Order: sequence, then C-alpha cells, then structure tokens
Amino acid sequence: MLARSLRHVLQSRSFHTTPICTTFWVKSKKQGYEKEQPILPTKKMILEGLKDLKEEIIMWKEEIKEKLETDPILIYRPNEIDVYCRFNTREAVEKWIVTCDSDHNEGYSKANFELSTAGYGLFNGIVTANLPKDGRIKKAGYASIRSQRHTKSFRRNTYYDWSTYNTLVLRVRGDGRPYMINIGTEGTFDVTWNDIYHFVLYTRGGPHWQITKIPFSKFFLASNGVVQDKQFPIPLNKITSFGFSVSGRGGFDGPFSLEIDYIGLEYDPSNIEEFAYEMYKQEKYIVAT
Repeated sequence: MLARSLRHVLQSRSFHTTPICTTFWVKSKKQGYEKEQPILPTKKMILEGLKDLKEEIIMWKEEIKEKLETDPILIYRPNEIDVYCRFNTREAVEKWIVTCDSDHNEGYSKANFELSTAGYGLFNGIVTANLPKDGRIKKAGYASIRSQRHTKSFRRNTYYDWSTYNTLVLRVRGDGRPYMINIGTEGTFDVTWNDIYHFVLYTRGGPHWQITKIPFSKFFLASNGVVQDKQFPIPLNKITSFGFSVSGRGGFDGPFSLEIDYIGLEYDPSNIEEFAYEMYKQEKYIVAT
C-alpha cells in the first residue's frame, strides 16, 4: 500500500524525479535537441538500403587499398603541411553542419556556410545576444560550423588520428573578430560526450589572407561550454570533429565573416612543448596540514 501511494505521488509530481536523471545520467548526446526522423515506407527503405550498400562496398575497397599503400615515412614529414580539409568545392562546404541559436528558438542569430565568390568556404551571418521574451532562455548569441563525425564503411564510427602532428595550420581571411576553434573528442561514456578542446583564433581583418599556426599543446579542455578544473593534453588519436564558433556576447553583436581556404596539420620539430597549462597537484598529506 505504501509503495503504491509513493508511486502515485511520484507520477503526479514528475518534477521530483527530474534532478536525479539530469544530474547523474544524460539520456542523449544532443540533450534535447534531437529532430524526429520521418518513418519511410518499407519499399523505399529497402531501395535506399541497397543503394547505400553499393556505396559502402566502394568505400570499404578504398580503405583496404589505402591501408596497403600507405607509407608513414612518406606521409608524415617535418614542416610539411598535410591538408585535412580544403573548401574549394560546394560539396566540401555542404558536408559541414551549421548551427546557431535561432535553429532551436533560443535567439535571433543567423548563420551560413557557403562557397564564396572567390571559391573558398565562407562562414558568415549575424549574431545577436538579444533574448526571446519567454522567461526561459538566459543566454543567446552564437553561431558555429562543425565537421561531421568521421565514419568508415558500413557506418562504423571512428576517429581521426592526428597523433603524428603537433601543430594546427589554418589559412583564413577574417573580419577582425575573434573566433573559437573547437576540436571534439567525444568519448564512450556520457560524461565525455561533450568534451571539446578550444583555442581562440584572432583574425586581422582586411583583404589579406593570414596563415595561423597553433600548437595542439595550447588547446584547453571544456565540457558543455565550461572550462574544466582538471586539464589534460588533447588526445590526438581520438578526434571526432573540428569546427569554428563565434559569439555575440560582450558587445560583439553584428555581422561576421570568416573565409577559410584550408585546415592543415603539421609536425614541427622545434615545438617540444607537451602541454601549455601547468597543473599544480599536491600530495594529500600536504593539503591536509
């Protein structure tokens, strides 16, 4: 009888159970930002599945061929830039995911990622920190672009392995705004789903291109937008995504424009730094005294 009464109270006041779920367990990687996918007819699903199967087999053959032909000595040479992504075609640009606050009815920012008239990737739009008057949203004013999760044939999730490199190389043309570089390292467990390493990209503005080189040792760890107290070097063999973001907070409302030629990787022998952020760890007996 007592158990039945308690169950009735919990069902009638469901908000009592919410803190337990949100505090100790995250149900979804997208945390409520999922989009429902339409259910396709069976015949259409079979036809699309056969089409995908043909493409996956071709991809699998390319993987085998690459594995047999790859020579690490020829690929990873010091001070030589290997291009991870070059935005010189419409197909290359369309593979990236564009997000801003207005996509989720949480603000009024607008963003696009398209091929510029000069033939490069152009991340542009307008960011504003104005809030919807619904009494729910507390922060707004952001836009971002992000690469899709790296997959192998037959939809197998995998990682980019950048462990042979130590420097990120970008050729960009900005508007003078600072942008955030975001490197995703999504882990297996829910506490690591939103682990992202950040570093600021400062742009000059003006008509000239700039080549920026950033050691991976400079990137710092954050999760859900919060810089973590305990920092670790970026696991370069576990990269899941790469992206840029821009914020309109702090008086930075207005239009933005970042033109990107390529994202590259380099091994610089002169860079011997392992991690830029020194973490002071004391023995327990010293802290306790």
